[in-house]
Amino acid sequence: MRLSTAFLSALVLSVLSVVSPGAQTRTAKALDIYVIDVEGGNAQLWVTPSGESVLVDTGNGGAAAVRDADRIMTAVKAAGLTQIDHLITTHYHGDHVGGLSELAARIPIKEFIDHGANVQPGPQIDPVLQQYAQLFARAKHTIAKAGERISVRDLDWRIVSAAGQLLRTPLAGAGAPNPYCAGFKRHEVNPVSGGPVGSTEDEQSVASHVTFGKFRLLYLADFTWNQEFDLMCPSNRIGTVDLFVASRHGQPSSNSEALVNAVRPRVTIMNNGSRKGGQPAAMNILLNSPRLEDLWQIHFALLGGQEYTVPGIFIANLEDAATVPVAPTPAPARGAPAAPVPQHDGPAHWIKVSAQTDGSFTLTNARNGFSKTYRAGN
Repeated sequence: MRLSTAFLSALVLSVLSVVSPGAQTRTAKALDIYVIDVEGGNAQLWVTPSGESVLVDTGNGGAAAVRDADRIMTAVKAAGLTQIDHLITTHYHGDHVGGLSELAARIPIKEFIDHGANVQPGPQIDPVLQQYAQLFARAKHTIAKAGERISVRDLDWRIVSAAGQLLRTPLAGAGAPNPYCAGFKRHEVNPVSGGPVGSTEDEQSVASHVTFGKFRLLYLADFTWNQEFDLMCPSNRIGTVDLFVASRHGQPSSNSEALVNAVRPRVTIMNNGSRKGGQPAAMNILLNSPRLEDLWQIHFALLGGQEYTVPGIFIANLEDAATVPVAPTPAPARGAPAAPVPQHDGPAHWIKVSAQTDGSFTLTNARNGFSKTYRAGN
């Protein structure tokens, strides 16, 4: 197989990254997290006070790969980085891993972290994973395990699920009975696709709980509704968190009361697309979480309409805002293909989190410069 020039460059950069100097030293005291708009996919860039970096997922592939790599690199440059120290690929769906080769051609990546073998092969994802294997073969490769830690300076980064295996021992301070388990009903079909619930790449997601001093964040990637019960019931193995990045882009195939109400986030960020995530069933749970102060969204969600949304000041990208009806836009019938999503090419806006070790944190909407600080101890 003949490899592209861009991909060969990616291999060279990955090799060089193994012998590159350590993370750039910073004078900042904050943990900075950029939740990047990759149009209904996922990409998060974490930068610790010492300058060590973690990128979680690389956005979409195909025609969108260049766009999403551009947006990630804009955040990389804003953070003053010259390499990615750790890349976590949560699972092998195209909206989470598709942009990897394009990004790897632009910046060295020192360590590749994933859940192991793909359980959902197919003609679209197989070539992506062949290139991925060639990348991590020339760098450090770590298979994440539930209960283990990822070594990142300044952070306690704990894996709570990977490859379908769950954290078994409660985190420090957790383990109390979960009262929200009693009303839980398992999904027999996927409420979004209408297909059977089973062992897909979603269930393999590398899910993380991260502590920075007294600040706690939970991101479970595309961890499913049924898995939430298995992790959180009958006892809550996670405890409470300050910030929750909503699972599965804010879709009702995740984000159950048994999880969301039990972890009691002060703030939730929904990394949704304009036509992906934000359905009424999910928004009812996310917005009614017992300790919630604010929900922030990457996009205005047509599937929630104006009835199931937050004030625009908390929404990073408003391309479709002028066409959002008051009532939610009906989701496609089960098993039917969704309407094509309009392409929003060019620059986009992120939501930036800056957390302090005392547990306080500030969120900033890059579109309008609006910031809100959540004080420690609430």
